[in-house]
Amino acid sequence: MKSFTAKILVATTALALWVSAAAASNTPVDYVNPRMGNISHMLMPTFPTVHLPNSMMRVYPQRGSATESLMRGLPVFIVNHREVAAFNISAIQSPNPKLERVVTTDYDCEVIKPYYYAVDVDNQRIRAEFAPTEHSAIYSFDFRTNDDAYIILNAQGGELTVDNSTISGWQPTWGGVRVYIYAETNRQPIDKGILNDGRISSSSYGRGDEACAVMKFNSNEKVMLRYAISYISTEQARINLQNEIAEFNLNRIAAEGRNKWNKALGSIRVEGGTEDDMAVFYTSLYRCMERPVDIAEYGKYFCPADHKVHSGDHFYTDDWLWDTYRATHPLRCLIAPQQEVDMINSLLTTAEHSRNKWMPTFPAVSGDSHRMNCNHGVAVVADAMAKGLTGFDANKAYDYCKSAIADKTLAPWSNKPAGYLNEFFREHGYIPALHPGEREFSSEVDGWEKRQAVAVTLGTCYDNWCLSRIAEAIGRTEEADSLANISLNYRKLFNPATSFFHPKDSAGKFIEPFDYRFSGGIGARDYYDENNGWTYRWDVQHNVPDLVNLMGGNEPFCRNLDATFNEWLGCNKYEFCGRLPDQTGNVGQFSMGNEPSMHIPYLYNYAGAPWKTQKRVRELIGLWFRNDLMGMPGDEDGGGLSSFVVFSMMGFYPVTPGKAVYDLGSPFFRKITMTLGNGHKLTIEARNCSAENKYVKSATLNGKPLTEPRFLHDEIAQGGRLVLEMTDRRPLDN
Repeated sequence: MKSFTAKILVATTALALWVSAAAASNTPVDYVNPRMGNISHMLMPTFPTVHLPNSMMRVYPQRGSATESLMRGLPVFIVNHREVAAFNISAIQSPNPKLERVVTTDYDCEVIKPYYYAVDVDNQRIRAEFAPTEHSAIYSFDFRTNDDAYIILNAQGGELTVDNSTISGWQPTWGGVRVYIYAETNRQPIDKGILNDGRISSSSYGRGDEACAVMKFNSNEKVMLRYAISYISTEQARINLQNEIAEFNLNRIAAEGRNKWNKALGSIRVEGGTEDDMAVFYTSLYRCMERPVDIAEYGKYFCPADHKVHSGDHFYTDDWLWDTYRATHPLRCLIAPQQEVDMINSLLTTAEHSRNKWMPTFPAVSGDSHRMNCNHGVAVVADAMAKGLTGFDANKAYDYCKSAIADKTLAPWSNKPAGYLNEFFREHGYIPALHPGEREFSSEVDGWEKRQAVAVTLGTCYDNWCLSRIAEAIGRTEEADSLANISLNYRKLFNPATSFFHPKDSAGKFIEPFDYRFSGGIGARDYYDENNGWTYRWDVQHNVPDLVNLMGGNEPFCRNLDATFNEWLGCNKYEFCGRLPDQTGNVGQFSMGNEPSMHIPYLYNYAGAPWKTQKRVRELIGLWFRNDLMGMPGDEDGGGLSSFVVFSMMGFYPVTPGKAVYDLGSPFFRKITMTLGNGHKLTIEARNCSAENKYVKSATLNGKPLTEPRFLHDEIAQGGRLVLEMTDRRPLDN
């Protein structure tokens, strides 16, 4: 047996050689920094998630922010993004210990990559390594002292059975959903059983508080544990493990995971940027591939809508559509259209098996959680159809989306049937607001989330526009025309005296007095949502030219945009954050840290000032998205913010999901090669591109000059070549 010092030296050297060899290759995954954004500016940080692209198995260290110096055991499985975990593993060495179900320890020497995790735990006496597959994972525990060695698996209220070198059972999670596990070690334990009063009992079965299994091993040895997860059964978990990890070989699993990540990230190749630019870009692309997750298990899947098992090769869930419809789904339409079709079919299946047949808004493993406002699953469908994606039932999609908009309450965070708010919107075209101090009388409305009267009006107008696009595509022309007219109802809340969208009461009068920065309580939720009136001033994605006209034309429109980026917060920063904690990443009143703002810097393109878009986009990414622990300005939300970075660093952005159009910005790389889902390639050449040369002097697409700062999806759907001549001078200086 090797000495303690020799074992550390060998293990450390092997890991260092493996990691340095990977970094030297300069493949896309080597630029990913899972720690980017792990310390939040205000609310939730990003989490350094270890997983394969859009796969069910995913973990991250069992702590909160990266500033925490202790972790609570080791992760086994994340059920729902940043909210729910299942099971817990603790590995400890100690002479005659009194064991705990979850052991809180310090940690050191972490290595986190998308496909691999390693850490020193329990005062650095144990080296743990981890690598995932789609439904399974493998741990290696290097016990480095002469003390007794233990592995503890806690099911936290479920059931566990220990049998020789295997552990199996389940744990309850949200909404009565069970997660099943099947695990086995490469060594026979010298003792095993259920944890009882800190000791290993002779029992092999534990339930509830006693659902905690312990295995004891010889000291100074390496123990490997492989396991699989299932939403179907323990037996299915065993099958998942057999299909994915046939032998105890962590290095092979990590290498295969690395290859899968390079294949996925390699759909977009960028050249000619700084090392930090490369890191920010590929980390952002990695974030776009975290969710939704495919929970199908070899030809079958557990459906959250009815809690039954159905046949199917793919089923995706855990998708916060309020965030991801804006750019994450449009990105997938380009680089993974078949996967996008599978995701849409999953949304339709969820609706089909649900009680009310409503298109989901926030699908999760526990079912549709109905969070945020409006019903933007319709935008995902409309955008896919506009870009020529097929393979799903458009008529069913129309019916489910229409039902979600018309038959479910428009009140945020609610799954109640339509009531007063829907009726009022149908009759008057807007959501009525309450005056300050006026008591809420509608039982539909959540006491914390409020009516969000302006935000819901604007979002419902957009949803109706998206629904009109679907209706037109399936030949329901009359309905399409009616829905398109409804989509113009944002005009009813436009205040021509201020050029803001202003809440009205049920009598049709503007709420006065009014402050577009602070009125509406915490998060401005009485009238807006998480963001104030300055953000929602621009929330007409589907008809920007009309918004230009409402504001009086190009010049006043640009002045109002300029003011958004320059307006004082209105109070001390700590007070502003106390009132609007989600409105982070501020540049003036503009909030880079929240998704409703992402299209705003591109709106200059619609008012004859594209150079201002180019300047702002470069500035915003440089300020707020960085290759460091605080390099994310707000809640990332599963690709919500990161997709803005991916598109913007390539030099274009989908301002209006549902329209097959992209707006030009300012690329960060001299060459970008995107492999489209059909195998064709879109190449973007940004000649002389640099931080200074951020302005587009001229542009050609497939050899033809672009006369507007935008291009059509059809023009690149079969590949193409976009050439941008970059300069350091904006047009006024030429």
